[in-house]
Amino acid sequence: MTRIIAGDARGLRLEVPGSGTRPTSDRVRESLFGALESAGAIEGARILDLYAGSGALGLEALSRGGASADLVERSRPAAAVARRNSATVSTAVRDARVRVHESAVLAFLRRSTGPWDLVFTDPPYDLDDDAMTADLVALAPLLSPDAVVVIERARRSTAPDTSAAGLEVFREKVYGDTAVWWAQPAAASQSR
Repeated sequence: MTRIIAGDARGLRLEVPGSGTRPTSDRVRESLFGALESAGAIEGARILDLYAGSGALGLEALSRGGASADLVERSRPAAAVARRNSATVSTAVRDARVRVHESAVLAFLRRSTGPWDLVFTDPPYDLDDDAMTADLVALAPLLSPDAVVVIERARRSTAPDTSAAGLEVFREKVYGDTAVWWAQPAAASQSR
């Protein structure tokens, strides 16, 4: 069972797709969102949740003060779960603006305009490095100048090639079998 940890929708239960997704653990989400709040990365942010699954990451950020959330999920059953979870969270979050896009990530990015301030990309652990890099390259021009991109992968995976997208990693953390990288547009890292 997954719940919204904090914010206006705190405690609300979220459905999890039956198969084909790997929800981020509560421990990782709690640590991640504590750090994002400390960095001032959530309040008023336009949020993009790629490989959204249940939508837990994007909806957690929306509950904590994000301005809007776009959840992108290719699997029809998982997208249906994300829609139901979005409706549940929208009842608790005043003026919630959330959209679920049933689409492959790369196709969505190629037809989008952005900009987004906070992006979660939590692909299946078996997504190969070239596909991960292609996603980041397509994402980069859709980011606001001071955007934060949070990339979650298996600890055994190679680090994402953020430089190909003009992004720089500024934080990395490992939680058991999960590795999380924080990246931002290279120009923003020079002002930090």
